[in-house]
Amino acid sequence: MTYAGAREILDADSHVMELGDFLDDFIEPGQADRLRRRGMEALAPVFEQAVRRAERRRSDPGMAAKAEEALMADKGWMAMGGFDPAERSRVLDLLGFQGQLVFATFATSMFSLPRSPHRYSDKSELAADLDLLYAGCQAQNKAMNNFCATDDRLLPVGYVSLIDPVRAAAAAAEAIADGAAAVMVPSTAAGDLAPTHPDLDVFWDTLQRRDIPFVLHVGGGGRLLDRAFHNNAMPVTDHLGGGENIRSKDYLAIYHSPALFLGALILDGLFDRFPGLRGGCIEQGAGWVVSWMHHLDYAQRAFRRTEEPLQKLADKPSDYVRRHLKFTPFPGEPVGWMMEQAGSELFMFSTDYPHPEGGKDPLAKFEETLTDIGPEDQARFYAGNMAELLSGRVRA
Repeated sequence: MTYAGAREILDADSHVMELGDFLDDFIEPGQADRLRRRGMEALAPVFEQAVRRAERRRSDPGMAAKAEEALMADKGWMAMGGFDPAERSRVLDLLGFQGQLVFATFATSMFSLPRSPHRYSDKSELAADLDLLYAGCQAQNKAMNNFCATDDRLLPVGYVSLIDPVRAAAAAAEAIADGAAAVMVPSTAAGDLAPTHPDLDVFWDTLQRRDIPFVLHVGGGGRLLDRAFHNNAMPVTDHLGGGENIRSKDYLAIYHSPALFLGALILDGLFDRFPGLRGGCIEQGAGWVVSWMHHLDYAQRAFRRTEEPLQKLADKPSDYVRRHLKFTPFPGEPVGWMMEQAGSELFMFSTDYPHPEGGKDPLAKFEETLTDIGPEDQARFYAGNMAELLSGRVRA
């Protein structure tokens, strides 16, 4: 019996646990020496231990059996299939999932801009860092597509910065041509531009024409809150120790950047300009979506008389949410209530495998919240909504 049992499940959030050389075979030679490797180099002892454990699983059937028994308990680099694509296929066999979106974990930190573009005083330094940024996007996308290439159930997520609209469109087109099932974008302004600025239409048009969704993910909005809020003489640690450093007050702010980003797309009429565009909000919770939809509708009513873009919207903001967007709740959030309040078409199952944030039994936690939800809407949550997001590339 698989973890999924009789259910058909598509997993909207999982990760590669990159080793230190993850980008090396794909980065432009002229940019390889500029990768910011300090963080990955500090993890070298962890990588070595993880590689040894993986080798033992391959050579020792007893070790492999123990790892399969601890499938949802082992996390990070020590988990099965964290960095070995063949082993990841075995993980999907054991989970019984029909498909799984796969995100990077740490590779982006090796090439992302160290500061906001408008804080550069030296334009040549900014130009050089933008060259590294887009070379890194290209390398990461190729590495992700390579990881997922041998198993159709593994659905790679590309990454594209929107700071340079022309290069963003080119990077997205290349990632999609190579096999990306979705393209992650940061949930921030695009340098000095709003994500809805006409200069970025070339990027959004690329996604629409190729029928590929954009996705947001925790970490894509930068720092969750001002560090001063943690300076309270009561220090706490990140008890999960996973890919994202999340504490209780960080959790309070986790939805801020996606709520603003997606709200801007809606209020500025992006989905009227690109009616085929779809997006997913991943690992940022979803309980907030219920009140946010009301908040969006109120914003339109309150400011419509003085803001022409709001007058031009063809529908209520909440209608765009239901038509164009999907969200992954955290295990334990009241998904049944959320469906009743906002709609069963909005929410998707996810495990965050093999990050610890997903917990040891996300399926059981979600099941507890769906006891009053009918089988059709449960099927939408476990598979149908993700299939819609990916426009039928996987079957529910």
